[in-house]
Amino acid sequence: MVFQSVLVSLTLLGLPLAILAPSYVWQSNQSSQDQLTVNLSRYLDQIGTRDLGHTRQAVSNWQRVYAPESEISIDQRERRIYHSGSVDANWQLYSHARSAGGLYVSLHSSALPVIWSAVGAVCAVLICGAVALGAGTGFAFRGSRRLAAPLIYLSAQAEQIGSGAVQAHIQPTGIEEIDLVSEELSRSGERIIGRIAKERQFASDVTHQLRTPLTALSMRIEEIEYLTDDQEVRSETEACLEQVERITQVVEDLKKRAAQANHGNTQAVKIEDIFRQQKNEWASQFAAVGREIVFDNPVTDRLPLATPSSLSQAIATLVENSLKYGAGTVTVSTRKGVSSRSIFVEVTDEGEGVSEEIAPHIFRRGVSGHGSSGIGLALAKDLIEADGGRIELTSRQPVVFTISLSAVSEAMSPDRLLPQGGLVVVGRRHGRK
Repeated sequence: MVFQSVLVSLTLLGLPLAILAPSYVWQSNQSSQDQLTVNLSRYLDQIGTRDLGHTRQAVSNWQRVYAPESEISIDQRERRIYHSGSVDANWQLYSHARSAGGLYVSLHSSALPVIWSAVGAVCAVLICGAVALGAGTGFAFRGSRRLAAPLIYLSAQAEQIGSGAVQAHIQPTGIEEIDLVSEELSRSGERIIGRIAKERQFASDVTHQLRTPLTALSMRIEEIEYLTDDQEVRSETEACLEQVERITQVVEDLKKRAAQANHGNTQAVKIEDIFRQQKNEWASQFAAVGREIVFDNPVTDRLPLATPSSLSQAIATLVENSLKYGAGTVTVSTRKGVSSRSIFVEVTDEGEGVSEEIAPHIFRRGVSGHGSSGIGLALAKDLIEADGGRIELTSRQPVVFTISLSAVSEAMSPDRLLPQGGLVVVGRRHGRK
């Protein structure tokens, strides 16, 4: 579409130019020859024609200088007094003039050089048009890609929010409208995860509030059962205890279902893919402030069990904190746990560290030592814990955040377990090119 638009514009401009250029070249050469003929007639008026021998010699010298390849004829009262040169070309330029002394001067020259000049002008127009077409198409494609790329990133950000990565980091594009939409998507993502966290906290609080009185009730019933000797009372207390146990189990099941509904996509995650994605996202931002971020994965024999988007988001939150509030090189690495079914992901930097007052509450919502919202680390904690993991501040100075996750052997990777075969596509999804 871009190419067609540029082509139409150049055609509307170049076609008239290609038509007018030969005409201009012809008219320009014709005007030059007409002026040359007029100059010759004036020259004849100056030298006079009383001495024809002298006149012919003067005209011959003039022709040798100004029109060596032309045919000149001079007539005086129907009598030709001078004729020199010969033009055999079929295409000729013809000019004539009458001097003040009554001499009729005519000048013929070949039009072939003029025709070739006209052809050259047309070729120049075509070449310039082709160059302009290429340059215009290139600039147009570059401009369209400059506009399309942020839209693709915006779509990816929306897709990440839909998959659970609610704080996808998209650098400002410089296009105000797209940046506004991106910021609103980020705010919406934070609100969504905030609501999910509140719902999960509510479920946890309700579970806790119900479990406590149920436990107390169970103890009271057991006490009654212990103190009474009435068989009928004992049977009733046993029935009550069974009902209390069922209610307690229902509460636990509801809590588990709420957690699974929010994050039920735990799988064996390739940590190299997570690190690669994070490096692509953050390397340029660290380089822009003269810092470095290093990703190191020496643990290759086990894979963490997590929701990919949740783990990626948690690491991104820790890296962002190190970028904003830390210093020096940031290192994201893995290490093995004591058990073969555990793995740790550590994020550390070379900054001043976390103050002793804030450290115990750093994952509490609203707690921040730098005036920020204090939501990021709390959300990261919710995401990791929803996958059955744990996130901790294991060192205040230097700062070391540790994510603890369950792990499986690398031999359990889907790439190893699933057969490699043809790709079966059901339906169609319009993707980006």
